[in-house]
Amino acid sequence: MSAGESTVVDHPVLAHRVAALRDVRTDRDTFRQLVAEISGLLAFEALRDLGTEDVVIDTPVQRRAIVRRVNEKVLVVPILRAGLGMVQAIQEMVPLTEVAHVGLRRDEETLHSEVYLNRLPADLTGRRVVVCDPMVATGGSLAQVCAMVVERGATEVVALCIIASQTGLAAFRAAHPGVRVVCAAVDPELNAVGYIVPGLGDAGDRLFGPPD
Repeated sequence: MSAGESTVVDHPVLAHRVAALRDVRTDRDTFRQLVAEISGLLAFEALRDLGTEDVVIDTPVQRRAIVRRVNEKVLVVPILRAGLGMVQAIQEMVPLTEVAHVGLRRDEETLHSEVYLNRLPADLTGRRVVVCDPMVATGGSLAQVCAMVVERGATEVVALCIIASQTGLAAFRAAHPGVRVVCAAVDPELNAVGYIVPGLGDAGDRLFGPPD
């Protein structure tokens, strides 16, 4: 996988989970579990080039066997609040991680977002950053957070999403041609209020319940 490309992970096991995720009958606990499982599978695909080193261990049948272990620490950046549903599974899949939260609040009339929480390190020079946003509708939120990460000097940025719209993905690619995007599905359109169609509704509400 090269820098800047978009990858839709085409696998029957992943497609099966995405289908269940879309279903309006899927309850919140199951929805949360599916988001986690899909996120882990996406991270597995996206991070196949993680840095590693050879180390020497003893196995039950051989002394001083040479094995390979991950030695690269990844910064995971969930876009709140829906991105939180992706974090734990990625941490369980990837050996060395840190987490920095970014919160965006969307104006439902303009569909533009403003930052209300920023926990990014000031200096990301030399770091690989995974930005997590389950739904890429217009692409604006993801582009905004990736810009914040790039400004801090990240060496490589990977965007993980579950479902993107064709419009949103195209807008994001135009804004960040050097950022890799790995997703589970790309849907054809947005409706009048900016939701992906067929999509799955509001991921944050389905994960955590509607806001007060």
